[in-house]
Amino acid sequence: MTLTVRFVLGFLCLTFGLVAAAQAAEYAYVVSYIEAMPSARDKAAGMIRQLAKASRKDAGSVRFEALQRIGHPGQFAILEVWDGEKDREAHAAAGHTKDFREQLNPLLRAPYDERPHTGLSVGAAPEGKAAVAKGAIYAVTHVDIVPKLKDEGVAAVKQLSEASRGDKGNLRFDALTQTSRPNHMTLVELWTDQKAVDAHGNAEHTRRFRGTLMPMSGSLFDQRLYRALE
Repeated sequence: MTLTVRFVLGFLCLTFGLVAAAQAAEYAYVVSYIEAMPSARDKAAGMIRQLAKASRKDAGSVRFEALQRIGHPGQFAILEVWDGEKDREAHAAAGHTKDFREQLNPLLRAPYDERPHTGLSVGAAPEGKAAVAKGAIYAVTHVDIVPKLKDEGVAAVKQLSEASRGDKGNLRFDALTQTSRPNHMTLVELWTDQKAVDAHGNAEHTRRFRGTLMPMSGSLFDQRLYRALE
């Protein structure tokens, strides 16, 4: 391969990488938490499945995932990625979304907790139709940094995200920032199985991050494990 060809290929890779990063930065992300009453969890699960199915057909839907917490079957999470803020707002105003929220409300033991985000450090562009392998585990973690140390906390979260994408068994590792509170972040991880989750938790870069985070954290490191509801 000549030097000129290598230069061209390298330039193209860099260009496509920058384009993908810019596109990811424009996505609108939403992480929602749902806690149903024990007697209503199966009904709530069915409604969440139906919402996910309908919402994937909405304009601008990039990814819409419904999750059920491991060991806590009445707790659910919804992960949304939209092409942009206008698409997210259109989905929120859609009839099937409003009907879902209205019908779900009597089944809840706590208010519906919806948190819009922007991308902080995300991997490859989302693939909305990509299948999740059987046995895969999601980890959704809330990271709260005291305001005066926000910049240091953001840098630590970015570093963890970049390092963790190379961990064995990692399928996704995205760091998001809450739109209304820039010192609050959410880690959205996808792993092949529990063994991969445990190995990541024991990894040197993860333990180093936890040590760095402790003195600047505003709350407990809240990690929750889920499986896809569907």
